[in-house]
Amino acid sequence: MPWKILLPQEIMYEGRKLLEDAGHTIIDGRGFETADVLADMKEHQPDAMIVRITSITREVIEANPNLKVIVRHGAGFDTLDVEACHEHGVQALYAPVANSTSVAETALLLILECSRNVTVLHNTWVQDYYRAKLKVRKNTLSGKTIGIIGCGNIGSRLAVRALAMEMNVLAYDPYKPAETFPDGVEVVRNLDRIFEESDYVSVHTPSSDVTKNMIDRKRLSMMKSTAFLINTARGACVVEEDLYEACKSGVIAGAGLDAICKEPVDPANPLLTLDNVIIYPHIGGNTIEAAHRASYFAAMGIKEVYEGKEPAWPIHNVDYANAPVYTDTKKPSTKPIGMFDF
Repeated sequence: MPWKILLPQEIMYEGRKLLEDAGHTIIDGRGFETADVLADMKEHQPDAMIVRITSITREVIEANPNLKVIVRHGAGFDTLDVEACHEHGVQALYAPVANSTSVAETALLLILECSRNVTVLHNTWVQDYYRAKLKVRKNTLSGKTIGIIGCGNIGSRLAVRALAMEMNVLAYDPYKPAETFPDGVEVVRNLDRIFEESDYVSVHTPSSDVTKNMIDRKRLSMMKSTAFLINTARGACVVEEDLYEACKSGVIAGAGLDAICKEPVDPANPLLTLDNVIIYPHIGGNTIEAAHRASYFAAMGIKEVYEGKEPAWPIHNVDYANAPVYTDTKKPSTKPIGMFDF
């Protein structure tokens, strides 16, 4: 029997076509909110669902005993109650490589915008051209050090791009053996080094008990006063009150954020008042190309389960607090191309 598949948000045509060609019935959801999905679950009792931005709670999962598969349209899955899925025999899948490149590009974009102080320039140059041109701080990336926290699909791609920008790259990821880091990266096992030595600290970790509030007043105080924090991962990794104070008081030079604690943003969020903080509406993985890939990969996951195959990208419960960690290191074999001695 073909399945009924709920789409709370529209997916790109490749994914929809793959499912329709297989004979499945597509149900377009009534809205983006969790309450909307809950209502659709109760009314339609779908066999599967592809979800993009809605938080899927235990209540949603338990409302439909017919549910067999939920696929997260992208790499992050902290908005999905994975434990509830597994408890009720629901396959939880995701598409971890679909948007990795676009998120890495977004991190690099934020690094570049911070390096050129674009918010201050934008607010200055029309009224005071010469101040913007000659007085507003601007920095070159070549020769600077970037510290990457989390060197998986996204962090590794950022590392390669940073090396191409002639940056020195430090990377911290305790769950990954040194030999699997990109060539040219210095693997460090002491997280403090990332904060102490980097001109740009870029976060690429999942949201977990280990990473929640990982970047707080203490860690921010370790950073150079000229350094920037870049976060394209999850807002929960950063204590926002501490980040606000650090950016406002000059403990660090500023921040580039594509993830904050409350999304959509609260207009009263004090970070919005600072001209050395750039905030995007969590769009790192939302390029057209990434959406096409994620839609197809998500649909492919449903098709795999329907056909009795082992899905390519299941979501596993990971106990990061007790997971095995690596202590081996790796030094870059040469200095970055273009690093000249003059």
